[in-house]
Amino acid sequence: MNGQSWFMYFIMFWVVVMVGFMAIGGFFMFRKFLKVLPKRDGKSKLDWQNYWVERSRGMWTDDSKAFLEELVSPVPSAFRDIARHTIAARIAQVAIEHGQSEVSRDHCIEGYIRATPKRDYRSLISFLNKRGIDYSPYNHLLNK
Repeated sequence: MNGQSWFMYFIMFWVVVMVGFMAIGGFFMFRKFLKVLPKRDGKSKLDWQNYWVERSRGMWTDDSKAFLEELVSPVPSAFRDIARHTIAARIAQVAIEHGQSEVSRDHCIEGYIRATPKRDYRSLISFLNKRGIDYSPYNHLLNK
């Protein structure tokens, strides 16, 4: 193989790698863009998440905060803040809709299940079983 053809293959390899990275980044940016588009009620998914988190600020006990940290522990650290916010918003929504003045472990479990996409239920169940967390009252949510 001569020097020119080797260099051409080297450049082609990096072109493919860079296009791949740009496609992956574009996919995640597009998903983020979809979250900020307003829905029929005029608020986006992120607006609703912020609403529920702000509305529940005083409802979180030290135990429920620690339990939330335990629930988000399997999420890779790069995505943990986003996951924590999304799950906390869903937990807060569950607690407020049940008319409670405090977030409990039961609200955390139900909100965690509701915030988890169906495709991740297998790993969710595995995680809850490893931690010895009883989710049996919420099996109906997992079997939708």
